[in-house]
Amino acid sequence: MKDRRSHLILLALILAALGGVALLAIPGSPAHKKTTLGLDLQGGLEVVLKAVPPKGHKLTSEDIDRSITIMRNRIDKLGVSEPEIRKQGSDQIVIQLAGVKDPAVAAKLIGKTAVLEFYDFEADLTGPSINTLQNQPVANGSLYGLLTDPATTALAAKGEPSQWYLFDPKKAVKAGPKPTKSQLLATDVVKKTLGGKVPKDWHVVPVPKNTVVTSCEVTKGNCLGVPQGTTAKTVFYLLKHNDNANKPIPEMTGRELKLSGTRADFSTDNQPIVTMQFTGKGKKVFHDITRAEAQRGSLQGQGGCDQQQVLANSQHFAIVLDRQIESAPYIDYCKNPDGIPGDNGAEIELGSSGSIGEAKRLALVLQTGALPVRFATAERTDVSATLGKDSLNQAKRAALVGLLLVAIFLLVLYRFLGLVAVIGLGIYAAFLYAALLLFNVTLTLPGFAGLILTIGVAADANVVVFERIKEEVRAGKSVRAAIAAGYAKGFHTILDANVVTAITALVLFAVATAQVKGFALMLLIGTVISLVTAVAATRAMLGLLAGFRWFSNARFMGAAGQQHGKWLQIDFMRRRYVWFAISGAIVLLGIGALAVRGLNLGIDFKGGTQLAFQTQSPKTTGDVRSVFAQSGHADAVVQGRGPTTGGAYKSFQVRTKVLPDQTKDRITTQLKDSLGATHAGSTTVSSSFGSQIARAAILAIIVSLILVVIYIAIRFDVKFAVPVILAMLHDVLICVGIYALSHREVTSSTVAAILTVLGYSIYDTIIIFDRIRENIPIMRRSSFATIANVSLWETIRRSLATSFITLLPVAALFIFGGATLKDFAFALLVGIAAGAYSSIFIAAPLLTMWKEREPEYARRKGETIIGKRGMEEVLEEAEEAAAAEPAPAYAAVGIDGGGDGDGDGAAGSSAKDKREQRRQRRRARPHGRAR
Repeated sequence: MKDRRSHLILLALILAALGGVALLAIPGSPAHKKTTLGLDLQGGLEVVLKAVPPKGHKLTSEDIDRSITIMRNRIDKLGVSEPEIRKQGSDQIVIQLAGVKDPAVAAKLIGKTAVLEFYDFEADLTGPSINTLQNQPVANGSLYGLLTDPATTALAAKGEPSQWYLFDPKKAVKAGPKPTKSQLLATDVVKKTLGGKVPKDWHVVPVPKNTVVTSCEVTKGNCLGVPQGTTAKTVFYLLKHNDNANKPIPEMTGRELKLSGTRADFSTDNQPIVTMQFTGKGKKVFHDITRAEAQRGSLQGQGGCDQQQVLANSQHFAIVLDRQIESAPYIDYCKNPDGIPGDNGAEIELGSSGSIGEAKRLALVLQTGALPVRFATAERTDVSATLGKDSLNQAKRAALVGLLLVAIFLLVLYRFLGLVAVIGLGIYAAFLYAALLLFNVTLTLPGFAGLILTIGVAADANVVVFERIKEEVRAGKSVRAAIAAGYAKGFHTILDANVVTAITALVLFAVATAQVKGFALMLLIGTVISLVTAVAATRAMLGLLAGFRWFSNARFMGAAGQQHGKWLQIDFMRRRYVWFAISGAIVLLGIGALAVRGLNLGIDFKGGTQLAFQTQSPKTTGDVRSVFAQSGHADAVVQGRGPTTGGAYKSFQVRTKVLPDQTKDRITTQLKDSLGATHAGSTTVSSSFGSQIARAAILAIIVSLILVVIYIAIRFDVKFAVPVILAMLHDVLICVGIYALSHREVTSSTVAAILTVLGYSIYDTIIIFDRIRENIPIMRRSSFATIANVSLWETIRRSLATSFITLLPVAALFIFGGATLKDFAFALLVGIAAGAYSSIFIAAPLLTMWKEREPEYARRKGETIIGKRGMEEVLEEAEEAAAAEPAPAYAAVGIDGGGDGDGDGAAGSSAKDKREQRRQRRRARPHGRAR
């Protein structure tokens, strides 16, 4: 009764959670949210940034590459999954974003130069910005007034100006700052708005040589020397600026900042701040600056330590970001007569008007570093999905067919248990959908790979338990006892497999970037939810159903008859060299193909050619894709740009492999003839899957493998860990070899396939190893090869069922998914098949070979190998050993219902009676174990 009540409570909680999911999904409800799809599924925002190098600096490819790295880091920290970032031409960066709530803020943040400077403020002020008699700052509420002040014009007359501004008759800035006057006059304001000529009532004003203008927002409370009664929201200062190696101004820059020590936080009075830590050199420079400021303040205040005197005479350390003063703390010369050591870093105070969100944005810019050059937004427009509406419809149809096939397979294999599994998968799908909404996950094609893998993991958790339940039913237990025993024995197996998979996903998400991060997040969320649904939801349903008499029929749940067919009882260990030879042959063929042909790298890795054109009437992306398919470029990435009319566009861009001029001309002609395309132009684009992503993925894989080894060594034995790693490496080599042999294009989807191999192979191998570990103390007189064989026989139905369940939706995607999804589905097919193969034919034989070197198993080697005494005798021996084991804990407490006459409860059969019952069951069931 107590168990029944707990199951009812658990199901009630699950139903309540499903109600919450419904509120998230129903349009019009207060909690309604929409799924965020990636660029490949729904399109997004495209920003084209053009590099604007400073005067005298020659733009290099390294400048652009470093900028791409920094921008990718910023986007990843924004939570946008899998951005599309690539170099276009020699001086442009194209960024495509999906899932950004505020495109304007994101675009501004991505392109922010983030020049961080630290000034000895009073010492560096010049011209009208410093009262030389009192050594006090003077703020100017007008930029025009600051630059036209006589003191400023006198400085401007001494050399070539450093910058130029354009002001309208109302003294408002209309253009600038620009490094030269000619660049200022070439701006759109002058050329287009003013017709190429500056009117007489407009003003072109220079900034003196070796000076810069900084601003300060008055409302932040960080501005110094603001005149009383000023109504200006922003004030301005003129600061010295030079590159003198001996005495540079500013005295410090962001180069002296430790990016890892920068973060948003709260001050002691609960105000938002950004804390900073300095490098070794930065600590010394910071100490030198603050020491000089303390000495000047003490001299100016004549050593008086009255609080008013300190505030009036202390000098300031100004923290300036992109020429805007973010904070200007004073140096208390009484408390710090020798300045402030840089060991404890510094803080940027945002003031009472600042928010923690603003602090986080500022910290983000500082954490990801400064761009080497400034970027201007050349273009910003909406872009369509790369897959197109036709491909999305095909993917949806394939997904529905795949899920239907999975449901049918579960029902055929497990009868009523299969129905419970299908309901459990439905609950899993609902919770996964809610997680996508609540965590604002951007779902993309690689993320979809993780989703498919988690469906297999979720189904597998049920399969593990159901196979255990069927074993217990065949052993003669009541249905209630079998369910309790099945979950008791299967829980640790599921837990180990899920933990290892979660470790891989966590490390990938923490270390990797872009496409890899999206895959890892989906895998992590799915793994956690699958564990909850398998252990909680299906357990509660079966626990309630077990109380009904009609549920006690073994045939009703597919548990009647033999557990194993003869065809499954292969001597896997004796044939291990056959399996190794098969794998070795494939690996050698792959290595040969790699040496001769190499990998067919797609534009994700090599870059290519981008064609841009317009059509006279709206066309769909499918129309454009068909033209490229006819010309032999079915893999081209087609996107519509700008406004859409019923899913059709008038402007398009298409990225494909590098096209020779002759091919480019032929395709342009076809576009004109088929679609009426005009204004066709081309440019070179770089890869979107850069070396940074590859390095991060490799690092994440290595770290995850180390953690997996540690976990397996703790939970199993270090000798169990090595075969797991070798099997995973085998799978990667097989995948790469097959791609080289087939010469299929390698894209970011292929990376998702390799990661699928890791996740799937680890999960499947741990399930098998868990059964081997369980059989070791039971089969004390058997050789390790026999133990491994028996363990594989007992788990192979589960392995085959899980592989088939996972392959069904992928195969449906391959058959029904259309041309654009076939390569993606092929990558998954290869990955899942390789992972399933290695678990059975590589990992277990490798473990056997290693364990047989131990003295204990070396003595038994060859004694009970299958074939010398026969399978029947070996299985009977294992069952006799199992019969001699103490009764499990759940029997002692009567979980099975307390002695229902089947001989497996706590109620009173003698050991002799139990052994006789087991012998009778074995005669009725030739193969398997009685426990």
